[in-house]
Amino acid sequence: MKRNTFACTYVSCFSLNKSTVFRTNSSYGRWDEARKFWGLNINHTRDLNRMATAWYGNQSEWDSTLFMESSTELLPPVNPAERQYLLGQVSLFTWAFVRSMKRHLSPPDEDEEDFVAEIKARLTPAQADAIIKANHRPNRALYDLSVAIEKLPMHWVRKNAINTNLSIFEDTLGGCERLLSSPVPLFYTRHTARFLSCYLILLPFALYEPFANSWNHIVMIPATAFISICLFGIEELATQLEEPFTILPMQVFCDRIGGWCDEIVSWAGQGQDESADTVRQNLEAMAPTR
Repeated sequence: MKRNTFACTYVSCFSLNKSTVFRTNSSYGRWDEARKFWGLNINHTRDLNRMATAWYGNQSEWDSTLFMESSTELLPPVNPAERQYLLGQVSLFTWAFVRSMKRHLSPPDEDEEDFVAEIKARLTPAQADAIIKANHRPNRALYDLSVAIEKLPMHWVRKNAINTNLSIFEDTLGGCERLLSSPVPLFYTRHTARFLSCYLILLPFALYEPFANSWNHIVMIPATAFISICLFGIEELATQLEEPFTILPMQVFCDRIGGWCDEIVSWAGQGQDESADTVRQNLEAMAPTR
């Protein structure tokens, strides 16, 4: 009898271990993938605004020497007020994209009121309504960001480099939508939970003989409770990780992205306007004779 009990316990424990490990690994893989997508968003939003700020109309004569034909009309001198406005729009729509993405990935009605309030507070009424009324809000925000980039006075080669980040945003958005629309199969989750419940219900029978030396087998009770807490904790952990967008601090990501982008565009002209003539002369001297 003891051997049969030990054999049954060993086999069921081995099977439960494999099932729990597979469940936890698959759930963590989903969370890790979602976090990496948002990490790409953080990196490339900063990269986009850095390039837009540094390349905004600076050294326009050098652009003409390097990229354009000699007959191409040069860019006009930089207007600081216009530069501040246009770069501000790039930063604003960068934030609008990640904020729309956060709302898009959140459960229905959980974030709607806050999203509408934040969008209306930072965008003009027309811009806010265009995003709020869109069927796919992140795509609308990306379109507005593309338009804002297109308005920047710089060579199209540089605009293409900036727009590469927008293609990455589309990839991260699509990857997150895949995770959201393709959850772990329900039967897999239920099977693991049922298996675990049956195992813990029958566990006292397996522990009855090993704790025969304790008074009235009393030690079996805390042992069973401890094992149950540990195993159900692992089960709950896996359940939470299956839906990564409910536990990722996406609002914190959005707020930080907005702050970082605003700071980056505020640096426009620093280290460039003061030495523009010197830089232009040095670059022209280094350029090949046309």
